[in-house]
Amino acid sequence: MDSSRRKFLKLAGVAAVATQVGVAGETEAAQGSAAPSPDAIPMRPFGKTGVKVSALGVGGFHIGKPKDEQVGIRIIQQALDAGINFMDNAWDYHQGRSEEVMGKALQGRRDKAFLMTKVCTHGRDKNVAMQQLEQSLKRLQTDHVDLWQIHEVAYANDPELHFQKGGVVEALELAKKQGKVRFVGFTGHKSPELHLRMLKHGFPFDSVQLPLNVFDGSFRSFEKEVLPLLLQRKIAPIGMKSLTGNANPVKQGIVTAQEAIRYAMSLPVAVTVSGMDSVEILEQNLAIARGFKPMTKQEMAALRDKVAPVAADGRYELFKTSMVYEGNEGRKQHGFPPQGELQG
Repeated sequence: MDSSRRKFLKLAGVAAVATQVGVAGETEAAQGSAAPSPDAIPMRPFGKTGVKVSALGVGGFHIGKPKDEQVGIRIIQQALDAGINFMDNAWDYHQGRSEEVMGKALQGRRDKAFLMTKVCTHGRDKNVAMQQLEQSLKRLQTDHVDLWQIHEVAYANDPELHFQKGGVVEALELAKKQGKVRFVGFTGHKSPELHLRMLKHGFPFDSVQLPLNVFDGSFRSFEKEVLPLLLQRKIAPIGMKSLTGNANPVKQGIVTAQEAIRYAMSLPVAVTVSGMDSVEILEQNLAIARGFKPMTKQEMAALRDKVAPVAADGRYELFKTSMVYEGNEGRKQHGFPPQGELQG
C-alpha cells in the first residue's frame, strides 16, 4: 500500500460537515492542530466521504493542451505547492496525453493529490470500463485513483446504457471492491434532466460533476434543478465550466474572470474545477482562491440579474444547446461524426 493510500484511509475517519446553504466549511479548523493561514486555499468536505478537498481544482483537459508537457507539469506542481489538491482528468483527454502528463507531475507528490479520472465507455460494457481503468492507472503512474467518474452523460439514452446489466455502473462497484478507486461518480454538461435520471436509480454515487456558472441560473439550470438534490443526499457536487467553457463572456466584457469564478466558488460545491493551460492562468485563479471569501446572496443575485438578458437563450452555454463540447469518443459510440465533420 503506497503512502497516499495510507494517508487517505486515515483521513477517511475525519467527519465531514454537511453543506446546506451557501458555502460551508470556509472557517473550519484545518486538519491537525494548526490554524489555516488567512491566505490559504479553503478546504471543503467532499460530500459524506469524510475527506476534504481544495475549493479550487485543476482541470485535466487543459493540462494536455500545451505542446510542451513541462508546462502542464509545472502547473500541476505549482498548484499542489499552493494548496490545491483536487486533480481532474479523463481517459480520453487528448488521447491519454493529459493523464500521462499528470502522472509525471505527481511522481513523488502523489500523497498530496486527490486524484480523479473518468471512464469513457459511452455505452460499452463493464469489461471495456475495467480495461480503461488499467490504462488510466498506468498513465497516471499510481495503483489507485481517489475518484472514478462516468464521463459525459450527454446523450438521451446514456442513463439506460450505463445502468444496463453488465454496464459501466457495475464496473464502478467492482473497481471500488478491488481497491483501485476510492469513490465513484458521474459527469455531464448537457441537461439537468439527464442528471436527474441518473440519480433516480438510487445508486450510491459519492460525487456528481455539473456545469455551474452565473449564466446557468437563467437557462436550463443545474444550480436550480440538480444541486439541491445533491446537497440533500450529501453527494459531493463538483462544479465545472465556471467561464462557460470558452470564456467568451469574459472576452466580450459581460463579466470578469474574477466575478465568474467567485460566483461559481460561492455556490455550495465541494470544488470548482477550472481549466488552466498556462502558469499565468493558474496564478490568476490562485489570487481568487487564496483566503477565499464567498459572495453574499445579494451579490450573487445581482450578478445573475446583470447577465440574465443574455443568459436566458443559452448563447453562452453552447455545451447545453449544441454538440460543440461532445468528445469524439462519445460521438463515435453514438454514431455521430467526429468534430470538424458536422457540416457539409
